[in-house]
Amino acid sequence: MDAIPHLSTQDKRTLALSSLGGALEFYDFVIYVFYAKIISDLFFPSTLSPFWAMLNTYGIFAAGYFFRPLGGVVMAHFGDLVGRKRLFSLSILLMSLPTLMIGLLPTFESIGYFAPVLLLLMRVIQGIAIGGEIPAAWTFVSEHVPERRIGLANGLLTAGLSLGILLGSLMSLWISLQFTETVIHDWAWRIAFIAGGIFGLFALYLRSYLKETPVFKAMQARKQLSKDLPIKQVLINHKAAVIIGMLFTWFLTACVVVIILAMPNLLTTVFGFDRASAFQMQSAAIIMQMLGCILAGTLADRFGCAKVMMLGATALAVVAAFFYHSLGHASHIIIFMLYMLLGLCSGTVGMVSCSMVKMFPAPIRFSGISFSYNVSYAVVGGLTLPLIQILSQYSDIGAMYYIVALAIMACLTAVVFKKKFESSNSIKHVI
Repeated sequence: MDAIPHLSTQDKRTLALSSLGGALEFYDFVIYVFYAKIISDLFFPSTLSPFWAMLNTYGIFAAGYFFRPLGGVVMAHFGDLVGRKRLFSLSILLMSLPTLMIGLLPTFESIGYFAPVLLLLMRVIQGIAIGGEIPAAWTFVSEHVPERRIGLANGLLTAGLSLGILLGSLMSLWISLQFTETVIHDWAWRIAFIAGGIFGLFALYLRSYLKETPVFKAMQARKQLSKDLPIKQVLINHKAAVIIGMLFTWFLTACVVVIILAMPNLLTTVFGFDRASAFQMQSAAIIMQMLGCILAGTLADRFGCAKVMMLGATALAVVAAFFYHSLGHASHIIIFMLYMLLGLCSGTVGMVSCSMVKMFPAPIRFSGISFSYNVSYAVVGGLTLPLIQILSQYSDIGAMYYIVALAIMACLTAVVFKKKFESSNSIKHVI
């Protein structure tokens, strides 16, 4: 077997700078949800019932997700026509500024109903930006690194998403330790958003040193840029790739939302864990998921994305069954260890982007990845928690059935992917 090339210094720099946007997205996700109660108090009239204020706050949060497909399609369109780097920089700018502005917005007491309207506007802009950011990162990095390092590159990028969750949790924890509840409610909650905005603007500055991808430059030189609307070509000629990409994204969403984000609430409300223990377990699982993403990417470069996806999804289903059935029965240390192992197995999602890179040819790659990922995420991302809530009415471990079902779905999808896109005849898709 030929030796797999090492990543160059330039490749590593590209990876590091590309991962910042995804980390910022999930960082913002965590801090918004964490401070949702404070936002509902400050951005809506005091006469409004707490229930409706919280519902409106989550509705504004969800609005960002509904605009992801639009942002993804529009930004990807120009990314396939004018270059990856330009849109890569624009996406993080459109994420950073609204995050910063949320930390500076006047409240309902100061400007009345303009406060929730401005908050909604910031979330919409974030949603448009996020729709382009992650597909841009996956495309940008995959077209920079050596072909036989695409798996590792995408694994590292996906690990960056998990890092954003961890950073958001740590920031919230730090603020809660430094300030009283009254001070946090009055102004200290803004620190998390302002810090995120400054972080994003700094990342934008660093990205100015990135270079356009060699693949895009080659297409320019050979005049191979798409003459038609890239998204039109995607929908007409790459239907199978779109469906596979959507199903893989569904699996990714479950691993992030159910296994990582929603787990502390399950542990504290149903199984009697204190918040400190739940946070420690979540943090450990996030770190293990990051390691799992990197491991999956490394293995994919040797054995192919499909084999790693099938093995990882199978392991995830088995470990999930053991973990959920241990809740309420096994000791805390056993549960802790099983949760860490579950986090490691969930790192299989590092294969999702790698798979999509291989499915779409370079001239429409950005648009293909963006459409598949964003449309699927917008739909299943909004439905996942309600579905889990419905399942929990029938069983305290209803989430397990959801995870196992999607793991089986990911295995079957990987079989189809291998047959269609990882044969020797499909290597052209990566070039």
